[in-house]
Amino acid sequence: MDTQDRTEHTGARGAPLSVAQAEAALVEHYPRLVRLAFITLPPSLGRHRRVLAAHGLVQRALPSVRTRTGRPVTAPTLPAQRTAPAESAYVTLRARVLREALAYGKRPTWWPKRGPGPERLRPVLPTVWGLRLFPAAGGADELALEQALSGTDSATRAALALHRVEGLGEDETRRRLAEAGVAEPALALRTAERLGRQVLGEPGEGSEHPLLSGEFDPCFVHTRPTDLLRRRHRIRTAGATLVVAAVAAGVLPVVLGDAPRPQERSAATGTVNASIAGRVLDPRNLVRPAADEWADTSRVDFTVWPARGDRVDDLKLLDRALKVWASPARTVRISSTPGAGTQPPTAPPRLLYAGDVDGTAVVLLNDGDRTIRYAEPADGDQPPALDFARTDDADVVTGAALVVTRDGANTRFLLAPWIDETTTRDLLKPNSPGGKLGVRADGVTDPVRRPGAGGTCDSWPVLQLRSSELIVEKHAFLLTDLGDLAPVHLTYTPPPGSGAPARQPREATSTAALQTWAHSACHLPAMRGFGVRAVNNWVYAQQTLPEAGGRADWVCTRADTWRGPGRVMVQLHLPNASPTALGTAVATAEDTASCSRFGQHVLAGAGWQAPKSGAWYLLAAGSRKVRTIEATGGLTAKAEGPVMAVRAPQGVKAQLKAKMADGSTLEGLR
Repeated sequence: MDTQDRTEHTGARGAPLSVAQAEAALVEHYPRLVRLAFITLPPSLGRHRRVLAAHGLVQRALPSVRTRTGRPVTAPTLPAQRTAPAESAYVTLRARVLREALAYGKRPTWWPKRGPGPERLRPVLPTVWGLRLFPAAGGADELALEQALSGTDSATRAALALHRVEGLGEDETRRRLAEAGVAEPALALRTAERLGRQVLGEPGEGSEHPLLSGEFDPCFVHTRPTDLLRRRHRIRTAGATLVVAAVAAGVLPVVLGDAPRPQERSAATGTVNASIAGRVLDPRNLVRPAADEWADTSRVDFTVWPARGDRVDDLKLLDRALKVWASPARTVRISSTPGAGTQPPTAPPRLLYAGDVDGTAVVLLNDGDRTIRYAEPADGDQPPALDFARTDDADVVTGAALVVTRDGANTRFLLAPWIDETTTRDLLKPNSPGGKLGVRADGVTDPVRRPGAGGTCDSWPVLQLRSSELIVEKHAFLLTDLGDLAPVHLTYTPPPGSGAPARQPREATSTAALQTWAHSACHLPAMRGFGVRAVNNWVYAQQTLPEAGGRADWVCTRADTWRGPGRVMVQLHLPNASPTALGTAVATAEDTASCSRFGQHVLAGAGWQAPKSGAWYLLAAGSRKVRTIEATGGLTAKAEGPVMAVRAPQGVKAQLKAKMADGSTLEGLR
């Protein structure tokens, strides 16, 4: 027996598990295990094959009783555990069934092989001749849930089954999903819960979840015969084919090679799952909020955008957009930001826009977590494009605009209905006023020059928008285009001692904010392609330089993504430089909480040469709660307070460490 077999002979929390215990647990909990497998398996199998596959996975979940050499396996002797053996056995079997069901769709269909592990090829199903099996039909709730589940991935279906059917808590569900090989268990659980609320609403007290109904019970099935006429025809055809093949084998040469591929005539492949094609992909079912709903709600984001554009009633265009989203052909150009899946919708999405812009038919849709852009060029020879962006938890600012088209060096945006004033300004001209930006009646802006177009950074155009007083959020803010569907919100946090609350980002429209961003704008291209939601410039320290060198600003630039993880870059802004001189990047970090409200302390250092004497110094600065800074490695030095400046050889490499006000230690970023 291999290592995995030995592991799976052990029950929950390490309790010994015998084959007899496993068999007893399987018989006792057989319906639960088959239901779990049935829900998790790909709906594309069809209900008949899914019923058979679910039973097959559970029946093969028992651990092997012999090793590869034929010797019986003795379970390891461990101290007795508090968990009952039967429950331990069930947890182990459930883990095996879940792992196999999650891996089922990834296996080839042409070769069965026994043995454990996700690398195992697809097992042979139980065989039923002449009959079709399917669970009992449910009501409207069950049908809606089945249609929604058919458009999700296996991880989401497994999360819903574990949480709502098995009754596991959120932490336990995430842990079991991770053990079964799910890469992002938290995302799967969150998607499952959102899907349940969208389809069924909030569960009432004492109400039974539809997944517990007969619609999802593969142990209680109805039977019907297969198509008798078609079956008779196939038998006759098979006999004739064998005769022809026998004759042809003697007279025809063997031809090797791929058959010619039929020309794709449509952007959709026509393989849309039939269970979701009806309600979800019907353009007449698209959600269309009222035009003034945004002014009378506590949730101001993409969910209250009205449908705009001159083609919102063009059902043919909307139908093409939905069909291509659900089943794109190979010629469709698809892009997605990190964390934005490209799976079909699970419920009718919201229509945000449908219209012609710069010779392109554009449809913008939103399904709660994602915004999808379908672009169909007027030139029929060019394939359409699909762009996916994650836009969940948007707000007044991050839900204020979307990219409609990018044409050469220009971008057009669709603005939220709550935007009252629109201007543009150049971050590299902090002292220049903004220019007026025209907006069409349907909310589409005039062309705005793309930042960094042409590979240069001689200007950095941004949108400066002001929200309506109707939502009591009337204020101006900056957005910039970093290549995604949703532009990025730029903010600013003042230095300590300026009277501002500690680490409280605010809009980057003040003189000080614009001056700081003038030194940072040309660092923004490094943040493209990561699904960035907002970028904040935090002046966390100011330092008087040696030899009357003036005052330097230490800036931590943090980019937060829609997924959650962030990346930071510490810059040193030196005095006596031009208003747009690029700040020196001295440290970086990825997937970190530094420079956020969850990581409120930062320390970094850099070498600096005094202009007058030419001497080199090691500069270091920490945030406001740093009490002492110590340098070790290539240099040994210590300074009281949040800043340090000591003479040091050019290019010296030193490790920085700070003592905080609460006695803790802070390591320097590098």
